Amino acid sequence: MSLEEALKIADKIVFEKTGQHLDDLQKAVLQGTLKRKRYRQIAEDFDYSESCIRGVGAELWKIISEELGEDVNKSNFRSAMERFHNSNILNFAENVSGSFNICEKERHSLDTLNSHQPNQQTPHPTQPATRHQDLDEMPELGDFYNRTTELETLTTWISEQHCRLIALTGIIGIGKTTLAVKLVQQIKDNFDYVIWRSLETSPTFAEFQADLVHLFSQSQPQNSLENRQKPLPLIKYLQKHRCLVVLDDIHHLFSSRELAGKYKPGYEEYDSFFKQIEKLSHQSCLLLIGWEQPIKLLQLKSKKIPIPILQLTGLDVASAREILRDYGLTEIDNSEKLIHLYQGNPSWLKSVATQIQELEENLIELLPDDAILLPEDLKDNLQQQSDRLSQPEKQTLSLLATKNQPISLAQLLETTQTSPSDLLNTLQSLYRRSLIEKQENLYSVPRVLREYYIESN
Repeated sequence: MSLEEALKIADKIVFEKTGQHLDDLQKAVLQGTLKRKRYRQIAEDFDYSESCIRGVGAELWKIISEELGEDVNKSNFRSAMERFHNSNILNFAENVSGSFNICEKERHSLDTLNSHQPNQQTPHPTQPATRHQDLDEMPELGDFYNRTTELETLTTWISEQHCRLIALTGIIGIGKTTLAVKLVQQIKDNFDYVIWRSLETSPTFAEFQADLVHLFSQSQPQNSLENRQKPLPLIKYLQKHRCLVVLDDIHHLFSSRELAGKYKPGYEEYDSFFKQIEKLSHQSCLLLIGWEQPIKLLQLKSKKIPIPILQLTGLDVASAREILRDYGLTEIDNSEKLIHLYQGNPSWLKSVATQIQELEENLIELLPDDAILLPEDLKDNLQQQSDRLSQPEKQTLSLLATKNQPISLAQLLETTQTSPSDLLNTLQSLYRRSLIEKQENLYSVPRVLREYYIESN
C-alpha cells in the first residue's frame, strides 16, 4: 500500500467518526509515521513541540482504533490500514461512492452473511484487548550480526527467570541498542504492554512517570472503572499488567565528569523507582541500556538480589567478517588482526571499513604494522564518552595509554600520587565504562583507545 492510499483510508475513517477531514498537522503525523519517523523527528520537521505531536498522534490512534474495533498505534498503523483495505467492509464501502456512510441495517446484513461462512476470516482481525505496544522511539533494527548467545541470555533472564530489572551496558558503538531491538521483536507478544523510551533528553522522573501513566490511562476503555479513577503511580500499573519497559541511553541521567553511575542533581527519584521495580511483587521487566549503570543498582546486586547485568563485548571473528563482507572487503589481508584491533566493535569496524573502501582496499598493507586508523566519526564517538570522564579517570587513562604492556596495581601506585582508595575507585569506574581491560590483576587500555588518548593529549 502506498503512502497516499493509506492517508486516503485514514482520512475516510476520521471523517466517518468526526465529520471532519484530516488537517495539515494530522496528515504530517501520519506521513511521518508511515515513513517510520519518531515523534521527535516529525516535530522538528514541522516546527512543533514533541508533546504537541504526541497529543495529535494519541487522538488519531484513539479515533482509528474505535472505528476499526482494534488497538491501532504508531507501530501498527500501516498494517491496520492494509488489513482494513483488504476487508469486506472496505470493499463494500468503496461501492457506495466512497461515502463510508454504511447504515446499521447494511452492517447487520454483512455481519449475518459472514456469520454463515465459518471458514471465512472475520473482517477485522484484532489483537487481544490487553496488548499494547508503544515502540515509536525504538530505532529500526538495521544490520544485525550474530548475537545468539547474548539473545539467549537476555531471553532466559526475562522469560524464564522473570527478572524484574536488567542492565545492558558496554562501550559506545558495541551494539547494545541493536541487540535490545532484536530482543523486543522476538518477545514483545509475551507482554500486555511493551514500551520503549530513550532518555537522551534527560526527562525528570516526574516527566517520565507522567508520560507512561498517560499511556496506560489512555489505553483503558473509556467507560472502565480504572479510567474514571485518579491516575495511579507508575509502579501500580506495572503491577496490574505484565509490561516490558526499555529505557535506552540511561547514562543521560548521570553526571558528567564524575565517576560512573552518579545521578545528576534532581534525578535521584529514578533510584527509588528502580528499587521499587526490584523489591515489589510484579510480573513486569525493566531493561536499562547505556554506557554506564547506576552505582546504587550495583550495590543492590551485592545484597544477593538477582539483578543481571550484561556487559556487552565485541562480535566474534566470524560475525565481524560479515561487516567487512558488506563493505566489499572480503579479500582484505589480515582481516582477523583488524577485527581484534577494533575489538569486534560493529560501529568502529564500519567506520574503518568505510575509510578503507573510499581510499584504497589494500590501505592496511601500505601502513606500518602498528598503525591504528582513527577516522573522524570514530574519534567523535570516543570523544562523547571521554567528555563524561572525571579528571582522575582521564589522568589514569592517559597514564595507562603510555604503557605498552599491562601493569599491576602496585606499578600504578608507584607512578601516581593518588591514594590507593581513590585509584581503586577510578579503576572500578573505568572498568564499568568498558574503557580498560583487566587480566590477572594487570590493567591495560585497548589499542584503539590507547591511540586515541595519546593523540588527544
